[in-house]
Amino acid sequence: MIDIRPFASLGAANHGWLDARHHFSFADYHDPARMGWGALRVWNDDAIAPGTGFPSHPHRDMEIITYVREGAITHRDSLGNHGRTEAGDVQVMSAGTGIVHSEFNLEERTTRLFQIWILPTARGHAPSWGARPFPRGERAGRFVVLASGYDDDAGALRIHSDARVVAATLRKGQSVDYPLGAERVAYLVPASGAVEVEGKRVAARDGAAISETETVRVTALEDSELVLVDSAA
Repeated sequence: MIDIRPFASLGAANHGWLDARHHFSFADYHDPARMGWGALRVWNDDAIAPGTGFPSHPHRDMEIITYVREGAITHRDSLGNHGRTEAGDVQVMSAGTGIVHSEFNLEERTTRLFQIWILPTARGHAPSWGARPFPRGERAGRFVVLASGYDDDAGALRIHSDARVVAATLRKGQSVDYPLGAERVAYLVPASGAVEVEGKRVAARDGAAISETETVRVTALEDSELVLVDSAA
């Protein structure tokens, strides 16, 4: 099964410095039919103006993955971590028992990113933060695991969840299979381009909620960059 959620149907909040779209209920946007998908709780599509950002604020008991599409984001937190994550890179913050952080766009251009929140399998983990590059060229024609709760996903950033975040880049006409499993669910968003899944077109920044299938086959209708969250149902 596949449910397409067109970009135009997403929740929207434009704060001037932040232009946000919400795939699931978040802040002032509430849709009881869109409260999450499996362990996936939040998928925000954010554009952050130069010289602006999120001042220090707390989180707890959530796995927060930031996928930078354009520009860069600079992170500081109460653990003493400080890092700049640029396009093609990914950062993960495990909020655990509690962490306070800020995220600012210190660049001269708009930063565009996906912020993905995934529920942990248990509460009370020690908080942590990490980031690493995932060059788009290394994802050509295949899915690469960016963040994972499974020890056998070598090279992925660690999260405390029964889930993984994967990404791929496809040339027009290329297809790639993702082995999901009928007992799990996936949420797919093309960061750019357009793809076909289960005979349905998924355009840039649309969401596709996928379930009840052993394998997800994605075919690029245009050159495309994809991000997918696979989680327990």
